[in-house]
Amino acid sequence: QVQLVESGGGLVQAGGSLRLSCAGSGRTFSNYAMGWFRQAPGKEREFVAAISRRTDTTYYADSVKGRFTISRDNAKNTVYLQMNSLKPEDTANYYCAARFGYTAQAMSVMTNGMDYWGKGTLVTVSS
Repeated sequence: QVQLVESGGGLVQAGGSLRLSCAGSGRTFSNYAMGWFRQAPGKEREFVAAISRRTDTTYYADSVKGRFTISRDNAKNTVYLQMNSLKPEDTANYYCAARFGYTAQAMSVMTNGMDYWGKGTLVTVSS
């Protein structure tokens, strides 16, 4: 079992930055590829970024490439999402997810195949 708890969301002006954290419980955290997803009001959940279990591979949605950076610290059972140059269209609930056996790229296309989800943290970007 892996429990995931996101934090770091909030209100920020366009062009600003936020860093989201996702703390995982359990000794097997390092066995899971980790990803960030988001869901805006009235829209479907979409992939944002993913990282392989041993941090050597990352994958990003085109809409955030060059602005967001995913990283993880397996010693702390934590995955991060650094978000820079934020835009109003980045406003959403952000969720982290874990999947055993996936690559970072697989996380981008198998949104419904995650093993565990956090409850989300809200990011609001004002114009």
